[in-house]
Amino acid sequence: MPEFTEEAFVPTASAISRALKRAETGVTIDATEAETLLHARGADLDRLLVAAGRVRDAGLERAGRPGVITYSRKVFIPVTHLCQDRCHYCAFVKTPAQLKAQGKAMFMSPDEILEVARNGAALGCKEVLFTLGDRPEERWPEAREWLDANGYDSTIAYLRAMAVRILEETGLLVHMNPGVMTWEEIQRLKPVSPSMGMMLETTSTRLFTEKGQPHYGSPDKDPAIRLRVIEDAGRSNVPFTTGLLLGIGETYAERVDGLFAIRAASRRHGHIQEVIIQNFRSKMSTAMMRRDDLPVEEYIAAVAVSRIVLGPGARLQAPPNLTDENELALLVRAGIDDWGGVSPLTPDHVNPERPWPNIEELARLTDAAGYTLRERLTVHPHYVRAEVPWLDPRLLPHIRALATPEGLAVEGRVPVGLPWQEPDPEWIGSGRVNLHTEIDTEGRSTDRRSDFEDVYGDWSELRETVGDTRRAAGHSGEPAVRAALSRAETDPAGLTDAEYLALLGAEGQDLDALASLADRVRHDTVGDRVGYVVNRNINFTNVCYTGCRFCAFAQRKTDADAFTLSMKQVGDRVDEAWNIGATEICMQGGIHPDLPGTAYFDLARQVKERQPGIHLHAFSPMEIVNGAARTGLSYRDFLLEAQAAGLDTIPGTAAEILDDEVRWVLTKGKLPAAAWIDIVSTAHSIGIRSSSTMMYGHVDNPTHWVGHLRTLSRVQDETGGFTEFVLLPFVHMNSPVYLAGVARPGPTAQENRAVHAVARLMLHGRIDHIQTSWVKLGTEGTQLMLQGGADDVGGTLMEETISRMAGADNGSEKTVDELEELTSAIGREAYQRTTTYGEPSAERREVARRNASTGYASTGKSLRLLPLDVVNSR
Repeated sequence: MPEFTEEAFVPTASAISRALKRAETGVTIDATEAETLLHARGADLDRLLVAAGRVRDAGLERAGRPGVITYSRKVFIPVTHLCQDRCHYCAFVKTPAQLKAQGKAMFMSPDEILEVARNGAALGCKEVLFTLGDRPEERWPEAREWLDANGYDSTIAYLRAMAVRILEETGLLVHMNPGVMTWEEIQRLKPVSPSMGMMLETTSTRLFTEKGQPHYGSPDKDPAIRLRVIEDAGRSNVPFTTGLLLGIGETYAERVDGLFAIRAASRRHGHIQEVIIQNFRSKMSTAMMRRDDLPVEEYIAAVAVSRIVLGPGARLQAPPNLTDENELALLVRAGIDDWGGVSPLTPDHVNPERPWPNIEELARLTDAAGYTLRERLTVHPHYVRAEVPWLDPRLLPHIRALATPEGLAVEGRVPVGLPWQEPDPEWIGSGRVNLHTEIDTEGRSTDRRSDFEDVYGDWSELRETVGDTRRAAGHSGEPAVRAALSRAETDPAGLTDAEYLALLGAEGQDLDALASLADRVRHDTVGDRVGYVVNRNINFTNVCYTGCRFCAFAQRKTDADAFTLSMKQVGDRVDEAWNIGATEICMQGGIHPDLPGTAYFDLARQVKERQPGIHLHAFSPMEIVNGAARTGLSYRDFLLEAQAAGLDTIPGTAAEILDDEVRWVLTKGKLPAAAWIDIVSTAHSIGIRSSSTMMYGHVDNPTHWVGHLRTLSRVQDETGGFTEFVLLPFVHMNSPVYLAGVARPGPTAQENRAVHAVARLMLHGRIDHIQTSWVKLGTEGTQLMLQGGADDVGGTLMEETISRMAGADNGSEKTVDELEELTSAIGREAYQRTTTYGEPSAERREVARRNASTGYASTGKSLRLLPLDVVNSR
């Protein structure tokens, strides 16, 4: 095992002095200065500790608890000692053979877990920390066999089930620390766990890729994977604990890099509730047992630099059992404000040779250092007080039962089990339930939601990350465009990515030629008729805390424009739509934290109870993720249950751009591209078809559009489940990502024509129907797209709130007469279709024809329709 890497950078005494002076004056230090300060020793270290202490004290003052250092009274439960990793310093992990030799099962049983939890509750503990290895079933068949035999499809599923039982039978709060998690797994664990964690440990790829280094052969210790977990937790609004492990062979520069990575994630999402700075302690029977422990002064300097880098708002933790008692005061001087979990019952199973200090003794030592020890919960006070969007509503009764008004723990309170259940949805209409009509007559109350500055993350960093989103125009007559057009004449779907990109840049006569070609392909594929569906949009709530940065529809519960419809109001709107000829209800809503996962089934049943013959086109993939996570069902089982309740097809919305690089700028907390693909593919596999969509013209570029269309093509080749492709130009006016100066003001007129045409070519032979949006483009824009590849104008809608909230000025509905006039003006015939492009019944067609000029269920008004050159002018 290699010893410590020799430091390539050794600062001079004057460099250390300059860096100290900057730290002492409160100036933000850079990475070089942080690395310099890690070398502080002796009198320089004393100065560094004073500076770090001041930063910590300022943070405690700001948090409203000056002079308080916290800890969590908890029990540690080693669910399994199996792990797929092979960390060279770990003595916790065992092999199946070792466990069998000790007479132990592969996992602790539910009864064993609950016994420890009950004993902890009796001693006043309020937190359970699950200690275990990463994904043991990926390496050990014995682990997979145990899970299968006990009815769990993964270790994560077992943890979730046990967390529910602990909440209900003991009242203890569960902190999940299962190692690397996927985005989907985080969604499934959030309803049962108020906080989660995973040590970053280090950002050094060297320690992971080089043979003989401590993380070599450990797939979950890839720094890129661990950073992705931290990001996913932030996007999911999960209070998260992370930190660094020092002394395993990393350089000072690598330590600083890890600190800055954690700070950047925290600034982006605000979810890092505490940062642990942990010192390496060698253990017998490990590959690193002969390595020296991290020297005390080196450790203390690292803690102090961590405080200065992370700033006053960070909660900084050092495990009290990994430092000798007489050195704990140094940690306090270095700027820590939390001791982490301390157990009166269970040992530190990862460091069993280092017993926990007695809590009374820890209080005495903290007091001797000039601070007061206070008990906290597993989730830190800031998140306890805020509640939404950080805490699942099902956990709130458990948390409130143990928390003080300040968000700390009620000391001495013994937890008791409480039901873990969905809150009573109380299907009572609340808020601005007539927004669907008032958006056209009165407008929205403000141009942004009340938590604009907080819910979306750090706007300034986003602006730096994204840069200039404006696009340079192409040039007419470019040879590459002409060559691509020539090839597309005979093989529309067979071009290379580069050729499609050339077409997307077409201008002038080349753009006209592209649109003409797409129009001919459209004619050869579906003929000249233009489809429309008589439908009604029903948005059952706009309360949402996902934090999609493009969305102007979502509101906080307390915002003036927020609303939630009662079940009766939903049903009444279904009846109104049916009575004037509708064949489809299109229903979507915000991710309301108080609505249970079963709300989707209730909504579907309500629609079909009111009108059994109407087609229910409902629930975006993001809503399906939410419902599945809340109910604990797989995507497949959730969709089957929704189908049984009345769901017919799903909208392929929430796609935006199927490239996570763009999605994480655009949406923050929405599902990743792989999850979107998984959900629509699963839906298709059980007979639930879907539309497909793309929202473009924000922080994306044509490369992303081509990639998006390639992805849809692959899914369609595998499933055949897409009914149509819907192009959605970004409406920018009230969009947060535009108001913050990150996105551009929607696509240009050239881009709208080019992307509609290229979509027709690329999807030829796969998806026959290309739909354009009259809501977003207006009458003239829609007509132009119909002459350049599109063959469908979507629906009558009857109400449209999402685009209108974003600032679209093309009305909330169109009558059948208006849609038919729109198409006849360009010499095309409109036809009424079903959601899946079949023919409606004679009865439905007759009712729709009787009401062809009716203003439907909204205002009966159409706003002025802006010409395309005005809508999209630059």
